[in-house]
Amino acid sequence: MNITFLLNGESVTLRDVDPTQSTLNWLRDTRGLTGTKEGCNEGDCGACTVMLRDADGARAVNACILFLGQLDGKSVTTVEALADAGTLHPVQQALVEEHGSQCGFCTPGIAVSLATAHLNGDRAHDDVLAGNLCRCTGYAPIIRAAERATEAPAPEAFAQIPSLPEPSDDPMHPQSSDALAQALMKHPHATLVAGATDVGLWSTKALRDIRPAIFLNGVSDLKQVEVTDTHIHIGAGVSIEALRHLMQDHHPQFAEMLRRFASTQVRNVATIGGNIANGSPIGDGPPPLIALEAVLHLRRGDVRRQVALEDFFIDYGKQDRQPGEFVEAISLPRRPDHLRVYKLSKRFDQDISAVLGAFSIVIEGGKVASARIAFGGMAGTPKRATHVEEALTGQPWELAAVESAAQEFSKDYAPMTDMRASADYRLRTCQNMLIRCFHEDTGAKTSVLEVSV
Repeated sequence: MNITFLLNGESVTLRDVDPTQSTLNWLRDTRGLTGTKEGCNEGDCGACTVMLRDADGARAVNACILFLGQLDGKSVTTVEALADAGTLHPVQQALVEEHGSQCGFCTPGIAVSLATAHLNGDRAHDDVLAGNLCRCTGYAPIIRAAERATEAPAPEAFAQIPSLPEPSDDPMHPQSSDALAQALMKHPHATLVAGATDVGLWSTKALRDIRPAIFLNGVSDLKQVEVTDTHIHIGAGVSIEALRHLMQDHHPQFAEMLRRFASTQVRNVATIGGNIANGSPIGDGPPPLIALEAVLHLRRGDVRRQVALEDFFIDYGKQDRQPGEFVEAISLPRRPDHLRVYKLSKRFDQDISAVLGAFSIVIEGGKVASARIAFGGMAGTPKRATHVEEALTGQPWELAAVESAAQEFSKDYAPMTDMRASADYRLRTCQNMLIRCFHEDTGAKTSVLEVSV
């Protein structure tokens, strides 16, 4: 594949290069840009953070799970380019003045994350840095540095929007969903690479050869969102971060859960289509979407079909998707917000869910008019709790009825015990989440981040 992009402001063209090589390895081994570090090599620690810029703006991403094929037509900035002619970037200067670095291994990634946020005017420093691990200074001096740098203007080199190169004309790097459909008909078993936040680990950890690979970052029509009076239509290529901002206006608890979805670097490139298509039983996107009656739009060549999202997941590792077929979009009906979403994980930020519950319960006249409840982490697929839904529907919205219905979870789920939680703990968690939903709906304070005596 031929790939053209900007690297620290200079045009780079790679011909007949392996597009599945990681950006991190290429930067370090081929270009000698060793400021970008390898820590976890799976997108967790943030030591490899670089700034990626394109028509969607600037965002921090993990270079370790960013394939070269994803760079086509984009601009990449590494830590080496933050300083301009010997003058430190404001966030670098602030890190020095606030003593925000000791061993320094994590500092390049922290500096790039903060520089990207500084450019974008993002002042949610805790969220920005959730994907950058540091065990030397602690985060207090790093946060002080982030706050100190906010008043400084962005350096001129960053304030200017780069003139991006034209993407390469390659059938494995389609620029439209029509071209993608044609490429998949020729290569029905190709690996689809959108954000690579999951596929990247197939390469770095499982050491799998993912070729042939079709890169989706140029398919702009898969990134579209349409909101009508009746529906919200979300392209499969919409990033988790973009989905988070969209849901803030429609289902705020869904948006808040997505704030804890991995890290900023992961959310910036991970797509909702990929989160669904990989079929993970612990993916955080499907349970809320199932509770919202989402419909999946699938395409194979010129043939399109729709399937209820809950029916897409057949069994562990098995989805209702044919060779050459891809997820084109997700749509959900626009309704008053009744959705509550609870994520349980060992770490609050950037951790895989042990259990994730989504509840859409409509109360009319003091009784449950309808209930849709879906969980991740409780079965081999994201799955509805139909017995609990039936037990709730038509009953008074009272604690006794809720506690009684909660006993039905044992009919819906037979969870497994693993390193994240035991089966008994998971089952009890489901029950407690339903009870929490009731208390929250009736006005009680239920935040798990507050402690009262």
